[in-house]
Amino acid sequence: MAIAAASATAALPAVALAAPTAPHTALTVDLGDHSPTLVNRSVVYDGETSAVTVTPSAGERLTIRAEAAGSYVSIVVAPPVGQQWMGDGELYGVTRTGDGTFAQFEMTSDGRSCDGAGSLQVDEVYHAAEGVLSSFAAFYQYSCPGDFGLMSGEIRYQSELGYIAAIAEPGVVDFGAQEANADSPTRTVTFRSAGSDPMDFGRATIGEPTRAAFSVVGSTCQDRTLAPGETCTVTVRSHPTEVGQQLAPLLVATDRGAGRVRLSVDGFVGGVIGTYYPLAPQRLMDTRSGLGAPKAKIGAGQRVDLQVTGRGGVPASGVGSVVLNTTVTGPTANSYLTAYPAGESRPTASSINFAPGWLGSNNVTVKVGAGGKVSIYNHAGSTDVVVDVVGFYAADNALKASLGTGGQYHPLAPTRLLDTRKTGGAVPAGQVRQTWVSFDAQADPRVRAVVLNITAVAPTKAGFLSAWSGTGPVPVSSTVNYGAGKVVPNLAIVPTRVCADCVSGRTVPAFSVYTSQTTHIVIDIVGVIDDATLADGLRFKPMSPTRLVDSRIGSGFLGPLPAGETRAITAWRSMVTDITEALAMNVTAVVPTADTVVTVWPADVGLEKPTASNLNPAAGQIVSNAVISGIGPQDRFNMHNLSGSTHLVSDVVGTFYRYLGTASTGTAGAALAGERGLSVVASGVAAPARA
Repeated sequence: MAIAAASATAALPAVALAAPTAPHTALTVDLGDHSPTLVNRSVVYDGETSAVTVTPSAGERLTIRAEAAGSYVSIVVAPPVGQQWMGDGELYGVTRTGDGTFAQFEMTSDGRSCDGAGSLQVDEVYHAAEGVLSSFAAFYQYSCPGDFGLMSGEIRYQSELGYIAAIAEPGVVDFGAQEANADSPTRTVTFRSAGSDPMDFGRATIGEPTRAAFSVVGSTCQDRTLAPGETCTVTVRSHPTEVGQQLAPLLVATDRGAGRVRLSVDGFVGGVIGTYYPLAPQRLMDTRSGLGAPKAKIGAGQRVDLQVTGRGGVPASGVGSVVLNTTVTGPTANSYLTAYPAGESRPTASSINFAPGWLGSNNVTVKVGAGGKVSIYNHAGSTDVVVDVVGFYAADNALKASLGTGGQYHPLAPTRLLDTRKTGGAVPAGQVRQTWVSFDAQADPRVRAVVLNITAVAPTKAGFLSAWSGTGPVPVSSTVNYGAGKVVPNLAIVPTRVCADCVSGRTVPAFSVYTSQTTHIVIDIVGVIDDATLADGLRFKPMSPTRLVDSRIGSGFLGPLPAGETRAITAWRSMVTDITEALAMNVTAVVPTADTVVTVWPADVGLEKPTASNLNPAAGQIVSNAVISGIGPQDRFNMHNLSGSTHLVSDVVGTFYRYLGTASTGTAGAALAGERGLSVVASGVAAPARA
């Protein structure tokens, strides 16, 4: 006896077809994360869009053959030899041929078969005659030898029991070759409820064996019940943690356990994603002259969308973040600027804070947004803004062909290279100080830039400092903008040159600082950018600005930080991974009660508070500075206030992770604790020279 469902030939409509009605004769195949497989796709054969033929025979055997779109699947099931099928959820182990212990489950598709094994849960069984079935309902799981994962599905033969199916498109997500430790573009998987009954969906997760190589970044499936034909989506991303292929299943909880989709990525090293390319400073915007923006101050609540890619040495594409020295001049009110990716909603964050009449600058790292632009917003009053680009981080390995490999960041214990208050006296207006630094014979030739805290102390007049490699003339850009009598710091990533006559017998990296007015200069080195060859270099992952600390509202800690006290701040788990070693932040002191010094450094690694400072706010100021701080094994960093009390705010703009291609065998964070990494062994300063 054979029962056949007619095959539909019309094209599927845009809306869901009506759910099949009982009694049901159908076969579903869900490949899940099963691969390779004898079945080439997940599918529901229900007699509406396919032909399903079921032939019962003696021994309670069923032969199910389903065909659609020129492809077929055939399944033969029979109970263990000498037994009858038992329903009500009875679970059987299955093999291809069956025997006295195992039920038979033989699957063939388009001429392919295998000696597989699995299980069969029988939910309903009725007999037309002795040894012949009249109704059957079961759920199977099956795999071929050497396969990864399981395929599963439902069998229905003249059954009153409904069935559910989640068909994923695509059924396999292959991210291809991807830079190790770097995030891939996202991919979206659509799940369709394709059975006779509504299907409940739950949380989407990543399974083993290599769940760390993938992540779920969004889901519309969670806590949804989908009627037949309705869909939901899950968005995933890869970030391989090793070289070679990594596999894991995407798991979406359903009524039948979990919908599964195989994820695959091939990790490699040697790319440039996350590396830094220093630039000679180039001016991108000056609202005083109309360069890059209208010739007008930015008003209250207004923003400028600044084109940064394709200008000033920044490539037209493949850029993740730009590093901008941003200067405020002539503001009319207490205010702040927020720099953020164009096209995104403005975040609760500040990039530079200022008072009326203030002149100053801050090093700002900004993720590049839509159209290669960044947005610069002014909160109150109006102000002129000047923006100089000093470097960028790569987001695409295509840059390697034209620009070579960028550099990786190496944190250092803060080390003072220059303090003219103690040596040499104030640098006269219009003069340059050349400074060199040495680490060791292996590292010195590989240094491409230095990360410095540069501070102008007690200048005689308002002016600026410019830091550059020292090659060529002083750039038409500023690094630190200062007012008369102030103490003004700024973080700067300064390209270096190779100096052959700074130290006898060898070359060392060197840089120069110019001052427009007479001032003391203090320079602390906090890191270096290499040529991506030194061990344990860190690469950058950009973020939209995210507020981590605001003591005014109890975020991070509550209340102003008293004199001499330290608070340990924990980075959010959503910000960091197991290989994150540092945070790029903008740290702001808010209305300290006395002139003070704020210091930030890694927690939980046994480091004493550095003698160098990150912020030098005066009483009553609201002042910010860029900070790159390591985090310890508990993802924490310290914040210390020297005098009076002050509120503190911290906005995270990116993270640094240890790159697999140059990582040594030490534990994450070891470089921060001095187990690995560079240290300054010598430095020197040449006599002042006219620019």
